[in-house]
Amino acid sequence: MFNLTGRVALVTGGSRGIGRAIAIRLAEHGVDIIVNYVRHRQDAQDTATAVEALGRRCLIVKANVAKQNDVDAMFEIITTEFGALDILVSNAASGVLKPALELTERHWNWAMDINARALLGLIQKGLPLMRSGARVIAVSSLGSTRAIENYTTVGASKAALESLVRHLAVELGPQGIRINTVSAGAVDTDALKKFPNRDEILDNALHRTPLGRLTTPEDVADVALFLCSNLADMVQGQVITVDGGYAIRG
Repeated sequence: MFNLTGRVALVTGGSRGIGRAIAIRLAEHGVDIIVNYVRHRQDAQDTATAVEALGRRCLIVKANVAKQNDVDAMFEIITTEFGALDILVSNAASGVLKPALELTERHWNWAMDINARALLGLIQKGLPLMRSGARVIAVSSLGSTRAIENYTTVGASKAALESLVRHLAVELGPQGIRINTVSAGAVDTDALKKFPNRDEILDNALHRTPLGRLTTPEDVADVALFLCSNLADMVQGQVITVDGGYAIRG
C-alpha cells in the first residue's frame, strides 16, 4: 500500500525541515525526488545524498517559486529529466514577522506570492506532466486559523493557500488528481528560529499537547506519505492537522 516505486515527486523547499523529511520519507518508499531550493544549496545537496543512499534518483533545482520565470525553467528541467510528475509537494514558505500595523505592501505580497500563489503556478506548469492518480500536497500551519503574534502575513497567506486547495480540489478531481493540505503544529525547524519567542512557543506547545511531545518533521512526512498512497484515494480538498492534539486545546 506504500509501495510508490517508479513515481516522481517535486518537493519545493525540500532542502531542510519538513520538506527534507517528506523527500526522504517518499524516497524510502521508492519515489525519485526533485529537491527545489533557493538559498541553501549545501542543505539541498545533503538531502539529495540521503535520497540517493536509499537507492533513488535525486535532482536538485534552484528556483524561486514566487517567480514564474524560475518555475518555467524548473519544469523544463523536470520535463527533460523525468518526463512525468506524480507527486507535487508545495512546501516552500516565507514571510515577515511583524505586527499587522507595521506591514507594508511589499511584506504582504512577498508572503502571498510564495506561500499561496506559488501553488497555482506550480500546478499550472505541472499539470501536463501529471496523470490520473497524481497527488498534490500543500503544507500549511495552524496560523491559518489562529491568531499568532507577529504572524499576520504568514497566517493570512496560509489561509489563502488552504482555500486555494479546496477550489483546486473541485477542478482537479474529475481528472483523478488528489490535492490536500497538511497543517503542522509547532515544529522545531529552522523557520521557527526566526521567532524571538521561539523557546516560549515550544514550551507552550509541549505543555498544551495531549500526546505529550512536539510534532516533528517526520510526523508531518508520515501523513504526506499516507496522502500519496492508495489509502487516501477518497481524501480530497481536506486539511489534515498534525499536531498531537495541540489545536483542540483552544
